[in-house]
Amino acid sequence: MRIGFCGLGVMGSPMARHLASAGHNLTVYNRNAEKSKLWVENNGGSLAVTPREVAEASEIVMVCVGNDNDVRSVVLGADGVVAGLNPGTVLVDHTTASATLARELSAACADKKVSFIDAPVSGGQAGAENGALTVMCGCDDQQAFDRVRPVFDAYAKACQRMGDAGAGQLTKMVNQICIAGAVSGLAEALNFAVRAGLNADQVVEVISKGAAQSWQMENRSKTMVRNEFEFGFAVEWMRKDLGICFDEASTNGADLTMTKLIDQLYSNVVAMGGARWDTSSLMKLLTHPQK
Repeated sequence: MRIGFCGLGVMGSPMARHLASAGHNLTVYNRNAEKSKLWVENNGGSLAVTPREVAEASEIVMVCVGNDNDVRSVVLGADGVVAGLNPGTVLVDHTTASATLARELSAACADKKVSFIDAPVSGGQAGAENGALTVMCGCDDQQAFDRVRPVFDAYAKACQRMGDAGAGQLTKMVNQICIAGAVSGLAEALNFAVRAGLNADQVVEVISKGAAQSWQMENRSKTMVRNEFEFGFAVEWMRKDLGICFDEASTNGADLTMTKLIDQLYSNVVAMGGARWDTSSLMKLLTHPQK
């Protein structure tokens, strides 16, 4: 298919690469033009000067940028994606953004007789590189989702429509709340194990076979006890995502007391200079307490 991809960062670049490897014809755009030029040199496809040009050349347009404002800057306006969409095109937003924005974009697409899917992903940079992401989708049109669903297979191990526009973003919020709680609990548990004189790796080997098992335990415990955090999903990105959760909770009335406490811990990590450390760096607050 003719696919457009806007946003070639740590997630978007490998996702677009998997699409090209699957045989799709890619037209790409990045706000840093050098990135898109280098991507085409390495992967083929075509460059576009504006997001509108991407849309004009594509049957499906995918966006993967930073936040709500970034999405609006790429999608809306005279040179934005929506301005160039042809009837029957599908716009997919892989950005982790607000459900409010998803509904806004769905309405804007409906005015153009095109479909919209909010499709945030989970799995981090490693999942994107390995083509093993989980995609959570919201879409008002089941047929549009069914059309795009096989395309997601290029970089997804799981994909599901969760409901109408915004449902994908809401599901991603649930995902981030769960991760925050799991990482915080794991950090406290591992610190407890070390201070109790136990071999933390050995402890994890045993308890990971039972009810305490989690992705975080399997993939982050070894680096946590070794004070290694210069990789992975950045603390500043998690705080951005949690901020979206708090905004939504202020509307739906959900109690996020624990998550707010964890977000405060992450603010302490940032104060230590760890804005770009992996989220597992909560461990550092316990092993290197600040005076």
